[in-house]
Amino acid sequence: MKALILKKYGGAGQLVFADIPRPTIKPDEILVQVHAVGLNPIDYMIPKGTFKPILKFQLPATMGSDLAGVVVEVGSGVSRFRVGDAVFASIFDLGTGSLAEFAVVPEHAAALKPVKLDFVQAASIPMVGLASWQAFNERAKIKPGQKVFVPAGAGGIGTFAIQLAKHLGATVGTTTSTGNVDLVRSLGADEVVDYKKQEFEKVLRGYDAVLGTIRGDGLEKALQIVKPGSNVVSLIGPPDATFARARGMNFLMKFVFALLSSKIIRLAKKHDASYSFLFMRPDGLQLAKIGELLEESHIRPVIDKVFPFVQAKEGLAYLETGRAKGKVVVQIIKM
Repeated sequence: MKALILKKYGGAGQLVFADIPRPTIKPDEILVQVHAVGLNPIDYMIPKGTFKPILKFQLPATMGSDLAGVVVEVGSGVSRFRVGDAVFASIFDLGTGSLAEFAVVPEHAAALKPVKLDFVQAASIPMVGLASWQAFNERAKIKPGQKVFVPAGAGGIGTFAIQLAKHLGATVGTTTSTGNVDLVRSLGADEVVDYKKQEFEKVLRGYDAVLGTIRGDGLEKALQIVKPGSNVVSLIGPPDATFARARGMNFLMKFVFALLSSKIIRLAKKHDASYSFLFMRPDGLQLAKIGELLEESHIRPVIDKVFPFVQAKEGLAYLETGRAKGKVVVQIIKM
């Protein structure tokens, strides 16, 4: 089968298309003929070696995290899926990749594709959906009436997180550029700050939760808008010691991550807020619940561009520009 492979760390120049053997599955896995792959920032960061100390990644490796497709083989221990089922999943950090004609998916990571979504739409959801779900329901424990800040509301994570926070009953604040104000309002954002005209930390106040999605000093600025008892959940770091312990890392890595996160944790405490780093985990049962929200039109996919498989590298390059409104998807099979 054809796959997009990372030969060695060193950036996008190390990504090549290759013909590799069709994978075999274990008893608890399914083999999926991939129809579409949703791209995420992690997909262009991995080739640079950014997450080399964290991810269990054996090179050469097939790239890609999210997928939607059709089950063509099921393991002997699989009970939730049958051959012919349309599914979607994130296989991030599971030792396999999705930018290929076929992909191995552990049963626990997959969910049935929402009927009303096509494969491209479904492939755009898993990582951003699960990251938002875990941040809001497990970490911040958002309740109706609370205020949630989601920066970069027009981006891949932002377009989903705004909608989920609204579904949970929150008032949502966000930042975006002038041209995307109408988009984020249509998704449910209540307080919209045009970052080209205003600084959000001088405008917004009284927030119960912050979703960290922007590198740089965005998290520190966000602490100026939170109220006592708030939760700051970061998807982009810095990683903390709790994360290192959960990954079973050695003492040195625990020390390094504790050091990296010490400043933001200290600043959060000054504002009587808590900080945590969230590393999204694949979860098919949560994805099924997200699928119900999509099926019932509580949340809609937002897709910027779709690239054919042969232009997957161009898709990654476009995503890296930071200009995408919503998600970028690679289509493997055109229906």
